[in-house]
Amino acid sequence: MKRRVLSALLILLLVLASGCAYAAVGKQQQEAEGYALYFLEADLEASAGEGALRTETIYLNDMENASTAELAEALMAELLKGPLNETLKSTIPSGTTLLSLKVEGTRAFVDLSLAYSTLSGVALTLADCAITLTLTQLPEILSVKITVRGQELAYRDRQVFTTRGVLLAPEEDVVGTVPAALYFLNGDGALTAEQRTLDLYEGDTQVSAVARALENGPESKELSAVFPAGFRVKSVWLEEDVCYVNLPSVLLEEFPDENTLRQTLQSLGLSLCSLDVVDEVRFLVDGEFAPKYGTADIQDAFTA
Repeated sequence: MKRRVLSALLILLLVLASGCAYAAVGKQQQEAEGYALYFLEADLEASAGEGALRTETIYLNDMENASTAELAEALMAELLKGPLNETLKSTIPSGTTLLSLKVEGTRAFVDLSLAYSTLSGVALTLADCAITLTLTQLPEILSVKITVRGQELAYRDRQVFTTRGVLLAPEEDVVGTVPAALYFLNGDGALTAEQRTLDLYEGDTQVSAVARALENGPESKELSAVFPAGFRVKSVWLEEDVCYVNLPSVLLEEFPDENTLRQTLQSLGLSLCSLDVVDEVRFLVDGEFAPKYGTADIQDAFTA
């Protein structure tokens, strides 16, 4: 009888111990930030038309105070390891290693080893897509540039990727295009026009497409973004030939200095006025007309 009681007590202790361990792991996961890694559906027929990519959630422990670049590097390291789920597979060739990753403004620059250059066609598109979607879930990263041993893949249609651009939407979702001159910083720190043809999706306007493109940054490696990391236009709309740009006062602290603030507003004004439908730009702050945005005078309309 005593032996049965002891056996029951041992079993109970083992159950309690395993339960405590499970609770500890669960608590640790709750405290850590959950992130999505993008992988390829191993059996595309099983996806039932829902798309080739599927996510797997990971938890990054002890990274509460990590920088954006450190988080991005950790996500890339996990992505290169491949999925745990056997129904998924990596879009990235085996043996690919991360040579470097840096974040400048709102763009992540990812440099990979030579194995990545073996990709082409749809396989390359899926790999670029998986990396971009994984990294742009970090709110500070709006675009991604992927190189191999420091070099662009010349046979790519584009070299800079954004979340919207890699969602593999059908071509019929693009309802039109618009030419625009987007103003970014050259190597001397001066505003320089980058001639672009912007896709317009359902619900887009020409002015909203320009604002979004400025937020995503330039395509040319010779230019750099004007907007500080995390800066967003609150809203933008057109009334007749006047474009109204609503600026968020809460993001004023994102500007490192007065010159960056003025260049950001000038970039917006010049880029929007490059559209045929815009003759002048007027700035608002939190939906109201204001004489200043920070230290910049915005009372008068901006004209090209």
